[in-house]
Amino acid sequence: MAGEKNKEKLILDSAVALFTSKGYLATRMEDVAKAAGISKGLTYFYYKNKEDLFMALTKKAFDQFKDEFRDEWSTRSKGKTGLDMLCSLLVKIVVFAKANQVYYDSILNFLDLLKKYNNPETRKLIDPKTLESTHFQKLLEIHHEPAKIGIMMVSQGIKDGSIRAELQPEITFYTIWSMIIGYEKMLGPIEYEGKDLKIHSENWEPGFLRLMQEMLKGTIQATKKTTVQTSLF
Repeated sequence: MAGEKNKEKLILDSAVALFTSKGYLATRMEDVAKAAGISKGLTYFYYKNKEDLFMALTKKAFDQFKDEFRDEWSTRSKGKTGLDMLCSLLVKIVVFAKANQVYYDSILNFLDLLKKYNNPETRKLIDPKTLESTHFQKLLEIHHEPAKIGIMMVSQGIKDGSIRAELQPEITFYTIWSMIIGYEKMLGPIEYEGKDLKIHSENWEPGFLRLMQEMLKGTIQATKKTTVQTSLF
């Protein structure tokens, strides 16, 4: 059993290295087998095709991603507030993305797949090999687990007073997560165009954190609409 797990890990590690250097489309299963030092037939024994292999890689990515959330959630025992944990989580996710770009990209790719999967019309556009992957089916069950921990952080923040009481935990966390995804995606343009803009990569992170803190604490107040009564006659 241990030997099989080692072979699976070797194949996955080789796939990550090749996807990083050559890209997913240019990588063939025989390339992965050669890099792993395993026969092509044995590689297909563990993973039916490249799509199945990529879903296995994505499953591993979500497991590691969840560990980042778990590690941060455990710091509540050290007196960290919900807001503190969310701010630290932002930094951890950015570090995770930089250190494990293929894993992070696979997570974002799965989020796009989910959009297609949820609509019967667009589900037909997903490669059948992906849909048939047991790893894809497992991902459908576990992909929300990191978010569940993030929602608990927001709830903790509301409870300890570091986050506004009127915020709804689920909506708040998914809004923050969408901001974090946007933050990571905008690093490229900011680093490239930094000379022409007043924003640079080194002040982007603290500025983003400060804005997020102010939104959650309530420094930025929504403008209350005034009711204007009018008469048609």
